[in-house]
Amino acid sequence: MTHTEIEITAELVRDLLRDQHPDLADHPVRLGAVGWDNQLWRLGDDLAVRLPWQGTGELLLKEHTWLPSLAQRLPLPIPVPQRLGKPSSRFPHPWIVTTWVPGEPADRAPVTRGAEAADALAAFLTALHQPAPEQMDTTGRGRGGPLASSSEWVARQLASATELGLVPDPDAVRAVWEDAASAPDWAGPLLWLHGDLHAANVLTADGALCGVVDFGDLFAGDPACDLSAAWTLLPDGAADRFYAAYQPTPDAATLRRARGWAVIRALVCLHVGDAGVHGRPGGKATWGPPASAALRRLTATASASPR
Repeated sequence: MTHTEIEITAELVRDLLRDQHPDLADHPVRLGAVGWDNQLWRLGDDLAVRLPWQGTGELLLKEHTWLPSLAQRLPLPIPVPQRLGKPSSRFPHPWIVTTWVPGEPADRAPVTRGAEAADALAAFLTALHQPAPEQMDTTGRGRGGPLASSSEWVARQLASATELGLVPDPDAVRAVWEDAASAPDWAGPLLWLHGDLHAANVLTADGALCGVVDFGDLFAGDPACDLSAAWTLLPDGAADRFYAAYQPTPDAATLRRARGWAVIRALVCLHVGDAGVHGRPGGKATWGPPASAALRRLTATASASPR
């Protein structure tokens, strides 16, 4: 149920299409995925309808505005909005029709071809991380500020996860965080960022990356936020290859901040994955294992991190 208590069903999706995009209304409709903010309904073989079930749909408007132009320069497939659905008496929020990107979410089908995935992810983020226009959001739902401003939140989340038995070595995680939080802030231009590169938002096929989805958190800021994906998405030993392939080569401070953002991402996913703690719609048990693996990689490589 949405916060407006409107149940999203295949029948509702068909009715919305008949009202606003009747040429698409006869395509088969079936549930594709249920995420944190949105539901995704397959529309035939090549399209999908994306509707908010938490929030007001503003994130979808952001995707509709920016993704068509961004997609032209990105080397991995992303969902490209094709139509906009307007609020109506049937459904009070905007919704979109996008292209469907085939593949399995990496929280269910992890990356196994590490070298190939490192190169693909580096090429994708190199292409994405270009200066953003001045009107672009720079807050990123809390991801746009200096890393150190999240220290109290990290301390609370780490304590909670430790109490739940989700973090076997909290002191090692704390050391990674403190090093990252003490790194100099980003002083370069505000760059386009995906903002939410966790395992459920990256698609794989045969162990390699084949697509990136869910750009609702698209914003402008420090590239370290996205560069944390080397620790949260790639298998053991692939981070160095990723950072060598990404351009321009990140400086030591950016690499340290990336590790800090990886800690934040992992702690969020650990809690979302623990159904006994956070039962918010969109949370999935499959989010926990990749988060645990990320913390293990980060702590295992702490002594080799740049200073």
